[in-house]
Amino acid sequence: MSVLARSVGNAFRNRVRTAAVVAVLAVAIGLALSMLVANQAVTGKVAELNASVGTVLTVNPAGGQGFEGGGEPLTAAQAATAAKVPNVSSVVGTKALRLRNAAAAAAEAAASQTGQAGPGGQGGPGLPGGQSATSVTTSLRAAIDAGTLGNRNQSSGTTGGTGSTSQSAPAFSLPVTATGIGAEVDSSGKALQLTQGTGLGNYTASSAGALLGITLAEKNNLKVGSTFTIGDKTFTVKGLFDAGTAFGNNALYLTLPTAQSLAALPGELSSMIVTVNSMENVDAAKTALQTALGTDKADVSQGQRNLQTAVSSLDSVKNISFIAFAAALATAGLIILLIMVMLVRERRREIGVLKAIGAPNRTIGLQFVLEALVLVALGSAVGAAVASFASGGIASALISSNSTTAAATGRRGGPGGFPGGFPGGFPEGNPLGGANQLLTSVTASASPGVIAAGIAAVFGVAIIGALVPALLTARIRPIEVLRGE
Repeated sequence: MSVLARSVGNAFRNRVRTAAVVAVLAVAIGLALSMLVANQAVTGKVAELNASVGTVLTVNPAGGQGFEGGGEPLTAAQAATAAKVPNVSSVVGTKALRLRNAAAAAAEAAASQTGQAGPGGQGGPGLPGGQSATSVTTSLRAAIDAGTLGNRNQSSGTTGGTGSTSQSAPAFSLPVTATGIGAEVDSSGKALQLTQGTGLGNYTASSAGALLGITLAEKNNLKVGSTFTIGDKTFTVKGLFDAGTAFGNNALYLTLPTAQSLAALPGELSSMIVTVNSMENVDAAKTALQTALGTDKADVSQGQRNLQTAVSSLDSVKNISFIAFAAALATAGLIILLIMVMLVRERRREIGVLKAIGAPNRTIGLQFVLEALVLVALGSAVGAAVASFASGGIASALISSNSTTAAATGRRGGPGGFPGGFPGGFPEGNPLGGANQLLTSVTASASPGVIAAGIAAVFGVAIIGALVPALLTARIRPIEVLRGE
């Protein structure tokens, strides 16, 4: 009988014990594989955050943020200055517009002529605090109804000559946010997630194309290839994107020169998205950027600063999952060691007989190693099935236990309807959004590659665990065993 056949037969000699050993190994191996899957998922998420979020700085006019505040607008010359700052890899300018539905704007203008105050007080339709932000009419209708909050936020009391009368604003329609961009990124610097169609090609040239949020397109019965108007110009829908929020999808993107042309403000920027070459250089680049642009001209912020807390929490999960993987792997090896030591002791007579008839120690040791690998193979098959179902839940439990310490921050769903909140992001320390959302967005899936790597590690540990008792066979002397019989 060959060594392999004898090893397989010995593995099933005591079926009850074999089943028990396989069950224990399956638990240990399944836990090890689940932890490895979680570790790989978290490692990938950390790399994603470091690459796309942690290295982004935003530049806004000094004293201004989106459609709020004051100060002087940014210029193309300042973008060129920012691009020369050490460790800056790219600078993307943006120009934000508020698009009012032409019919609604006409109705509000008529209402104001009859003595009613238009939304936004005396500053123009829909602009908070009476600001004169760039507003253009469009054939599009907003995908979001004003509702209670919209009407409450935009209502404005007006006083008569005696200062004792007050009128409430009529109902109004929310504006649509249009953002001119110099590259295919959203307002937070991330690549646009197109669900249909294509991009706009050269974002540094004027174009009659536009990218619409999916809900805005649905509200206006538009699809790729459809047309709509902004001012007196006709635009074609080139693609649809999903920003992940209702506010974010009530928006559209144009090329930067197109937005500047619609606003009749060539060379003017609402914000700049500055990408630094690595996280290690972010602080130095931020300081150098502020110095180059001047504190009286621009505000430089790392809108995602608090996401470092999320990254730190994910790093904790990564470390915990790796330690748990190593511990489960060691447990599997210890189980194999103990089982094989027990089998060597149990089969001393059999080993003595084999050695007495001339079987070399190498052959006998190989028999025990192969027997251990048969048990590990069975345990790995069951453990892999366990990991495929349990890895997601285990990863979620680990992340949830660590996410309570993550600082709340974020961009999506911010005020003003921008896909990333205000153009250029929120200021540092903003409590909106949440790092918890980033943490819980980690998806752990048991990919074949990760499972194969984990099983390979298990087999490596099993071989080591089986070699120790296999070497013990060399110490068994046939004459002593046979004499005892």
